[in-house]
Amino acid sequence: MLFETVSAGGCRSYVIGCEETCAAALIDPELGQLDRYLALAARDGLRIRYLIDTHTHADHFSATQQLARQLGVPVVMHSASPAPFVDLRLQGGELLVIGRLRLQALHTPGHTRDSMCLCVEDRVFTGDTLLIGGTGRTDLPSGDAGALYESLFEGVLRLDPSLKVFPAHEYKGRSHSTIGQELAENPRLQKGDRGAFIEMMQSLNLRMPTHVTEALRTNMTGGKTVAQMLSEASAGVPFMSLGELNARIESRSDVLIMLDVRERDAFEQGHISGARLLPRGQLELRVNEELTDPTRRILVYCEFGRISTLATATLRQMGFRGAVALDGGMKAWREAGFPVRVGKEP
Repeated sequence: MLFETVSAGGCRSYVIGCEETCAAALIDPELGQLDRYLALAARDGLRIRYLIDTHTHADHFSATQQLARQLGVPVVMHSASPAPFVDLRLQGGELLVIGRLRLQALHTPGHTRDSMCLCVEDRVFTGDTLLIGGTGRTDLPSGDAGALYESLFEGVLRLDPSLKVFPAHEYKGRSHSTIGQELAENPRLQKGDRGAFIEMMQSLNLRMPTHVTEALRTNMTGGKTVAQMLSEASAGVPFMSLGELNARIESRSDVLIMLDVRERDAFEQGHISGARLLPRGQLELRVNEELTDPTRRILVYCEFGRISTLATATLRQMGFRGAVALDGGMKAWREAGFPVRVGKEP
């Protein structure tokens, strides 16, 4: 078996492949590592056949949907997953055939309702059900401490003690553990009584993951993250540097429409001299009266450069091919020491 671990912060993804056939699966891919997964597969001559999430992630953005579009392969989750983009829904005990490999699903609800573990040869991919020295939390949507107890003590922990444990998260740099080691050393598994285990899990008082709302929204629905939208907008938008804009303003040689797409109070506190105020929320409604010539060159800026990137992409989609975004936004303009005009006038 060909095997590779991909670490991104505390998140762990895994590439497993059949040496004979070069068929492969990618387990728990993270959106920020797309190119890395593809590079690893190309390096080893693997063809990814399945994209698998062990559960609905709440602490990072899954790459399964985007990779499925790029590669034309199915997204696999447990049948309890709420995600509408899942192509293949597994029940506990069912297998995925990956060349000569057999990847068996074990339904392990508790961390989430749709959690599953995956067994292949000498290892088990435990998602967030069983971590090295810990377990998944149960205080997020669809979490259930009682269900986790049963999944662990009546399921995962009854597997062969020599099986290697590869979880979806690991924050101390350990590569893996074994079922036997976790039974002996994992502090959360020392409470064998169901009631005591539930009480322990319910009293952990853990901090909520960063981006939990956005992660659940995108992973459950297939919607886009803000970062994805910005990345896609940036790919089709040209930018102008601060120095270039200042030089054009000083030379007065370029007829350039400058649009400030912030709200009025921010505009009046300080804007680039000559800029027009057209808040992003009103752009589509006012564009025809404010920008009567679609051939004009238009420079768009906001406070940090993100909203103006989206606004510029919208303008170009509407036919304003001369629209460009200011690189860095008003904050960078101020910090660079370029002149700022205060008040209502352009």
